[in-house]
Amino acid sequence: MRVAMIGTGYVGLTTGVCLAELGHDVVCADIDGNRIAQLRRGILPFAESGVAEMASRHMTRGRLHFTCDLANAVAERDIVMIAVGTPKGAEGEADLSFVRNAARQIAPAIAPKTVVTLKSTVVVGTAREVREIIASERGALDFWVTSNPEFLREGSAVADFLRPDRIVIGADDHDAAQRLIQLYQPLLREGIPLVETGTTNAELIKYAANAFLALKIGFINDVADLCEQIEGDISAVAQGIGLDRRIGSSFLAPGPGYGGSCFPKDTEAFAATGRRHKAPQPLVETLIVRNEKRKRGIAERVLRELSDIGNPTVGILGVAFKANTDDVRESAALAIVPILQQAGVSVRAFDPWAQTKAAALLPSVAWHDDPYAALENVDLGLILTEWEAFRSLDLARLALSMRNRILFDCRNLLEPQEMPRHGFRYLSLGRGGVPRAIKQVSAGAARSQGPHRSLRLPS
Repeated sequence: MRVAMIGTGYVGLTTGVCLAELGHDVVCADIDGNRIAQLRRGILPFAESGVAEMASRHMTRGRLHFTCDLANAVAERDIVMIAVGTPKGAEGEADLSFVRNAARQIAPAIAPKTVVTLKSTVVVGTAREVREIIASERGALDFWVTSNPEFLREGSAVADFLRPDRIVIGADDHDAAQRLIQLYQPLLREGIPLVETGTTNAELIKYAANAFLALKIGFINDVADLCEQIEGDISAVAQGIGLDRRIGSSFLAPGPGYGGSCFPKDTEAFAATGRRHKAPQPLVETLIVRNEKRKRGIAERVLRELSDIGNPTVGILGVAFKANTDDVRESAALAIVPILQQAGVSVRAFDPWAQTKAAALLPSVAWHDDPYAALENVDLGLILTEWEAFRSLDLARLALSMRNRILFDCRNLLEPQEMPRHGFRYLSLGRGGVPRAIKQVSAGAARSQGPHRSLRLPS
């Protein structure tokens, strides 16, 4: 089929490339001329495993194209997908201005019987609003507007597209639904479940799914706090509840709070939708507050560990919101580092992919090319991102290079039993019964730090 993708951000570009992989002819359009020029040279605006290689292959085969000419891109296309941003508005609601603008721009150029599909994450009623916008601009109602939400996880987006849990098609017209079913036939033939419903339900499915997953993260973080108070082990607890098929094991790992481009924005938009329609979502409202409080709480725990150390330095491992991505949007590091710096802590950091993007947002951080350099002569090492490489850190090497042997593992990557053997004071999340070395500051280290400067704990 002939597909046009409006928007070459994470969702638009990844989806366009994967549709080309399914055998469709895809043109990706964007008003950003510099981005299109880079894409034509094979340079992607983000890091995502497999996307660059796949894009190069299909550009060579003539199946994937990039253009700034939106009118030409959508002309004579079977399906036009809108995948522009829907950032958070002032009151938490989704800002649909980019979606509306895209609808106005494509309206005069689409052919009759084109299926316009919303891939952007949009609130309930957006498909119908876009239908009205295009009809008004065209002066005709000779097209369809549908909803086809994406469920791509950063770091595994290609696999999520090619082997999804389900495909959701929201259409208020049978012919439009059949067009999208035809688009996904290569996947549906493999037995991927199909949810065929109306546009309103499809729009709500996306938000409700993300809200529920975020609730699982918030829940397990609260249980981890309880484990620390009762000398429990969150790993055992999570395994025990995750084996219940009604619950499942995914999103049951404690951490420093969720981040990224989806969960923070989508939970706020979901809550705002509930308020607007007089159907409040108190669980999600509470979750939003608790998640931000958790990030601040991690920073406060670090400051308490450093309270008797003069002029302390912290080395941070991982600034991306999760592993296998360079995305730092709403990451724990963006919340925690400023709190530490305001309290008088010097910060060093390393992330294998995200340093360039983070450096623009975190001034006065000293960036290093490997984890050992980032933790050299620091008083506390703080693991914030679950990069696989951090699981195999050479503890003996760290013990020799760190000024004070304090490790705060916010992803529970390391084996607690190994830590006292190397003289570390080890802190993790939800593992209250793990052995820890006695917190000590060597006399030599204390002398080398110069005059003591008290930390300013946040009020």
